[in-house]
Amino acid sequence: MQISSPSSSHRFCVAPMLDWTDRHERYFLRLISRHAYLYTEMVTTGALIYGNRDRYLQFSEQEQPIALQLGGSDSKALAECAKMAEDYGYNEVNINVGCPSERVQKGAFGACLMAEPELIADCVDAMRAEVKIPITVKNRIGIDEQDEAQSLRQFINVVSKSGCETFIIHARKAWLKGLSPKENRDVPPLNYDLVYQIKRDYPHLKIIINGGIKTIQSSLEHLQHVDGVMLGREVYHNPYLMMQVDGNIYADEGKVLSRKQILEQYFSYIEQQMGQGVYLKQMSRHLLGLFQGQPGAKAWRRYISENAHKEGAGIEVLQQAMEKVG
Repeated sequence: MQISSPSSSHRFCVAPMLDWTDRHERYFLRLISRHAYLYTEMVTTGALIYGNRDRYLQFSEQEQPIALQLGGSDSKALAECAKMAEDYGYNEVNINVGCPSERVQKGAFGACLMAEPELIADCVDAMRAEVKIPITVKNRIGIDEQDEAQSLRQFINVVSKSGCETFIIHARKAWLKGLSPKENRDVPPLNYDLVYQIKRDYPHLKIIINGGIKTIQSSLEHLQHVDGVMLGREVYHNPYLMMQVDGNIYADEGKVLSRKQILEQYFSYIEQQMGQGVYLKQMSRHLLGLFQGQPGAKAWRRYISENAHKEGAGIEVLQQAMEKVG
């Protein structure tokens, strides 16, 4: 089963994951897939307006296509940050309307905003007035006691009228009270059929499905119903599955690299970054799942975990770890 021709760069997306999808991880993933659409960690508007924006916004050109995900609900602040993103060269800005954590709720953004579609529409409108790059939304199908079919349609109706043409829909409700953020990733039941129906009801919108997708095969099945898929934790813990993305999803039968060939390409990036003061452990942590399911994978993970953090640790740690895998 294969998509014969790519109709969208969003056909396969890697989800924004806090503390995981930093610039080192994104560079690493780009070595595996030329086409997958990458998202940053969520960055709050306050961090960009009042903090060190270079720290959050700098990225390598090789990472493109790439989108910045913002957390916030103040239209003026979001518009200001969208302009920063455009100036830095991002391809898209995405608004987080899906994160269920209490910290995010106290900041008045994330999944709690599912209850305020008019506010999100105002934010999208203000952002679009400042930039030419697309403004997209990542949301849940509903929150708490909402009727998910009714609430999702209302949300899509209102926000799409502001000019948002792409919705990334996590096909679970978020329970803001009673479930932890971790439980909210697994406990609420998935409702893929509702997301499929949204695409049928709004054929002019780009609908990307997220939640519980673990394989390329299941991604291809979802793509029979929606415009794109988004994977998160599965890609992080088993990054080599992305070696199937370009051929199966984007119909690009380029060279298939081995895990060790990918590592050798990443070494030059690591050396360049270490020359700028980045520690090995900040990059090597993203490599732990590269040999998932392969002989020696446990020894690979253990050796890196025990040695990459040591003072003066360099490429030799990874080279020695490579000797432990088949």
